[in-house]
Amino acid sequence: MPRESARLETVYQWRKKRTGPPGFRIGKHVRYDPTDVYAYVAQRKTASQNAA
Repeated sequence: MPRESARLETVYQWRKKRTGPPGFRIGKHVRYDPTDVYAYVAQRKTASQNAA
């Protein structure tokens, strides 16, 4: 599994814009499954490379 990570500010923007991987709440905190985050980043990376 790749060790790419998204910055916290990026994750906040994903949530605000309703894009990005699905998140879920635990109490007042939003959590993301790391597998979903890695898959989303990889998908965006591939789409970006194909568009170029």
